[in-house]
Formats: sequence, structure tokens, C-alpha cells
Amino acid sequence: MEQVFKQAENNSSSKKRFSWFKNWKMIILIAIIVIAVIFAALFFYQKTHFNSNITINDIEVRGLTADRALEKLQASVLTNNVYIGEEIVTGKETQMAFSESDLPEIKNLLQRQWTFFPSSEAKTYSITPVIQDKYRSEELKTELEQELIYMNQVLQPPTDAKASIENGEIIISESADGEQYDISSLIEEYDNHEYTSEINLSPVYLQAVKEDSEIIQNQVEKLQKFLDHNVEYEIQDQVYSLKASELILDASLSENMDVLIDSDTIFEKIAEINDSHSNLGKDFSFKTHSGSVLSVKGEGYGWALEAEKEAALIKEAFEAGEKSISPSNIYGNGWEGEGYGYETTSNNGIGDTYAEVSIKDQRMWIYKDGELVVDTHVVTGRQSTQQDTAPGVWYILFKRTPYTLTGTSADESEYATDVDYWAPFTNSGQGFHDAGWRTNWSSNAYSTEGSNGCVNVPPDIMKKVYENLNVYDPVVIY
Repeated sequence: MEQVFKQAENNSSSKKRFSWFKNWKMIILIAIIVIAVIFAALFFYQKTHFNSNITINDIEVRGLTADRALEKLQASVLTNNVYIGEEIVTGKETQMAFSESDLPEIKNLLQRQWTFFPSSEAKTYSITPVIQDKYRSEELKTELEQELIYMNQVLQPPTDAKASIENGEIIISESADGEQYDISSLIEEYDNHEYTSEINLSPVYLQAVKEDSEIIQNQVEKLQKFLDHNVEYEIQDQVYSLKASELILDASLSENMDVLIDSDTIFEKIAEINDSHSNLGKDFSFKTHSGSVLSVKGEGYGWALEAEKEAALIKEAFEAGEKSISPSNIYGNGWEGEGYGYETTSNNGIGDTYAEVSIKDQRMWIYKDGELVVDTHVVTGRQSTQQDTAPGVWYILFKRTPYTLTGTSADESEYATDVDYWAPFTNSGQGFHDAGWRTNWSSNAYSTEGSNGCVNVPPDIMKKVYENLNVYDPVVIY
């Protein structure tokens, strides 16, 4: 009986242990389920809500869903005040321009800031509205730019170092810092500024070009190359090498790095060359038919350089980097101020084709390429009435056949005389022509029975004279 009792007691104890074990497992299971629910709830909350120290565009969004965060952003007010150290532009208040189009980006931020457990770590984010804030991007930006322009008008600008030529030497001026704002840089910073209530810009000032900068090095190289440049000035049969280092006193550089000559001695150099080469108004050394050498003053024939205009062209040639230039501004005593004989260098500038008239010998010679082609007696202007043929070096103005000579005689009577050939050489009306009316062709006829100033040629010779004279040929009368 006792044994049965013990057996029953053991069975009862086993049932109690099993029941306790069964309850413990249930508690664990329930605890696991509770924890899982808590974690699931926490996970869901964390997945859909911002942590405690999160800001978007300086607006706190702690504990908010993406939708609520968007609503808060949309309701937030922008002061739109702009600061560069201190306030310089007072904007008008506007609400942030966020819209439903910005919700995906806010959701993206929500995912980026997510932590499984709630976090107090501070994080700031910035987004720009998909739909542009026109006030911020246009009106306020324009107002800022205008204000900066106005402010710069009373602020000291920086002074750039500059390379230039002074008295033929390259010098570099000193730079100096200024107070003016770098407007383009500030506007760029404005454009890139976060979309927050206030706009704080870092002061950025216009910087002076420094003496050791690459810009100055390039300027020096440009000016040195300029000083090393020569312009070949070809005048007649001679070439002058005009050196910038010798002729340019002062020069500067434009913004496009073009050399601008400010002061030079080019005119003086051209005047020197002109005096050496030109023959306008000078005496020509002339070898006569007999071999004697005379000095005959240049009258209609001759040329000279317009030194001032030539100097201006050479200055432009230096500035443009041209290597050579020839004279293009030549003047003389022609009807329209033109000069003649520039291309002629032989025979002291008269050349080998010319007409020679000796008043003393009352004779005329014509040479073609150094060969005598005409030799004839002539009658020149009447000495007794001071209608002498004008001595000097002239040139054939034009030729006409036939022609009517008109003018005033010594007795002031008007005349009109027909001739077969006419070749004038002075602007006053003297020239070569046939004189069929003349009967006195003696060597002293010119003394009292000479012409009105022209050179009378025997009619049987004048055709040959006419044919061997060309326009612009020199005429030497002595």
C-alpha cells in the first residue's frame, strides 16, 4: 500500500513539472511575439518617421512622416534676407515653394536618415524645389545684383599690376587691393546657396592682378616680343630696318593684349628718310648734252613723303606685327598735289628718258633710255616782255593733237591759236607746240620775238617731238 502511494505521488509530481514547463514555453512564446510586435512597430515607425534631430532646409521634421514633413515645409516662411557679413538686402517674406513634386525627394531623405533604433544624431539636409521659386531665383537675385553694383560705385576698386613700355624699357606697375565685391562670384554663390530662410554669403572681393602673376608674365613676354620686332621700310632702292626698340618710347597693352603705341619717334625717323630721298623742291644735279653738270631746281617734277601719314602707317604696322611696308603717301606739285619721279633713281632722279631745253642755246634734245632721239633748234619765251620760259625740272602733263591754245598776250590781248601738237609741262600753261606762223627761228629770236612762254618747235620736227614725249616724262629747262 505504501508502495502504491509512493508511485501515485511520483506520478503527481511529474504532472506538475510538465505543467510548469509547458507554461514557461508559453510565456517565452508570448514574450517573443510581444517583442516581435514591438520591433515590427518600431521598424515601421522608424521607416516612416524622421529621427529626432533631423532638419530639412533648416526646418525641423522630427517625428514627421514624409507627407507631414512636406506640409511643414510648405507652411514654412522664408524671410529672404541676404547677408554678406551684415544685411544688405531685405527681401519680402514668402512661403517655401515646395510641392507634391518634391515628395519623392523627401521620401528619399527619410530612407537615407533611417536607423533601426531611434537616433538623436543631428543631421541636416537641403533640397531645392522641383518647381522653381521665381521670386528667389529672379526678383531677389536681380535686386541683390543691383545693390552690389550700387555699393561698388563708392568702394575702392583694386589696382592691377600692369606691364608697359616707358622710355623704351618694360616696367611693371604695383598692384593694390581694393574693397569692391566680386559680383559674379557672389551671384554664383547665391545661385548655389541652400534653400533656407536667410541667405548668408561669404564676402568675396575683386582681386588685383599681382606683379608675379602669369598674366603679368604674359604681358612682359608680349611687350618684349614687340620690342624685338622690326619693320622693313622699302623706299625706292633702299630698305630701312625700323626697330621698335629704337623708335618706340611708350606703349601699353589693351584688354585683348594688343600693343598700343603711346609715344614714339617714328615721325622724326621718316622725316630723316624723306629728307635723304625726296627731291621735291630741291635742286637736281643734271648732266647736260655737252657733259657739263648743272644744278636745276625741281619745279613741277619731284616727290616727297607725307611724313606724318607715313609715320601713322608705320605705327600701325608695328602694332599689327607687320614685317614690311612701302610708302603710300607721296605728294608733289602735280595738279592734284601728286608727286612724280618716285620710281626713278638713275641720273639723280631724272632717269634716262627726258627732254632737255637750253634757253641759252635755244635748242632741245630728247633722250629715250639714254639714247638721243631728237635734236632741234627751238624758240623759247620772249625775254623783253619777261615772258621767259620758266627754268627748272618739269614733267609732261598731258598730250593733245590737235589743240587750240588760248591765253593773254603781253599787250593783254586775248588769243586763240590752233596747233597740231600740244604737250604742256607747267601748270601755268607753258609747253611744247608747233609754230607754223613763226618766220624767225634764229638763235636770238627769243630775245625780242620769243613766244608767250612756250617752247616753239619747227612744224616739221614737232610730230617727232610729240611722238617721243610721254606723259610724266621729265622736262629739264635751264
